[in-house]
Amino acid sequence: MTMITVENLGKVYPVAIKEPGLAGTFLHFFKRTYRSVSAVQAVSFAIEAGEVVGFLGPNGAGKTTTLKMLTGLIHPSTGQVRVAGHVPFRREAAFLQKITLVMGQKQQLIWDLPTLDSLRINAAVYDLTETEFKQRVGELSEMLTLTDKLRQPVRKLSLGERMKAELLAALIHRPSVLFLDEPTLGLDVNAQVSVREFLQEYNQRYGATVLLTSHYMADITALCQRVLVIYAGQLIYDGSLDGLLERFAPCREVTIELAQEHPMQVLQAFGELKQVEGRVAHFIVPQEQLTQMISQLLNKLDVIDLIVTDPPIEEVIGQVFQSGAPVEAKISVLEA
Repeated sequence: MTMITVENLGKVYPVAIKEPGLAGTFLHFFKRTYRSVSAVQAVSFAIEAGEVVGFLGPNGAGKTTTLKMLTGLIHPSTGQVRVAGHVPFRREAAFLQKITLVMGQKQQLIWDLPTLDSLRINAAVYDLTETEFKQRVGELSEMLTLTDKLRQPVRKLSLGERMKAELLAALIHRPSVLFLDEPTLGLDVNAQVSVREFLQEYNQRYGATVLLTSHYMADITALCQRVLVIYAGQLIYDGSLDGLLERFAPCREVTIELAQEHPMQVLQAFGELKQVEGRVAHFIVPQEQLTQMISQLLNKLDVIDLIVTDPPIEEVIGQVFQSGAPVEAKISVLEA
């Protein structure tokens, strides 16, 4: 079952143009002129029920704008969207019961009240019975290891505990579609791992569909098998993480441990040297040269150990956004 369908989605904002100085201010007040800024352009994709999909892109690429259109917060300029069988911008009650939007930099819990009081307010909004409320709070708080924190004022919770409480509040009505915008933003490593494990368990237990944006690649690699990559408002990749590596990182990283240290000049003769740490050297090697280079290393150096890996996903994403290639060129790669 297809849970999210997006066809040629676009959003254009009119932005007022103001000339500098007092004259420009008067003109801006009485007769404004506008230019159009395209935040999202002709984006199309479909997500099946139960999928966990990563949504990647640099700041300003259009990720949050897309999420806001998918949740009905803003009206698209062009295209069609259906989420869980509904048109989001109509904001029907049945639609709102099926979705949730969690933004890592936004807070819905009341600062001075215990978390449990805010949860009761959410339960009333979604017409949950007292039995449903207790059962869901008990189940989710146990999954989040938050049971003993629910009666503390929100302001006394740590950042990680507050994020868990925000997730509990957002999921108390048991939505089938989760839109998560930077849910681990600012959390320490242990809190990030805890939130990831909870989201993974929630997806497996309830079959929820998840669209996740994050600048922490560990979130994506831990939760998502499929990723969407958006750049300058356009979708430039839709596929697996492995496919992303194959298309945008045609190189491999070769790490060797040597019996003794060698000067950098000697090692540089074998290829692009990324890093040297004592007797351990890291090379970046084009895929087509991999076999030849490994053969040379083994024949000419006393190699104790050799490992061939894909470059870190963070580097791949960085290359996609920093390569300076025109968007059209990247799209042609996607279409190929």
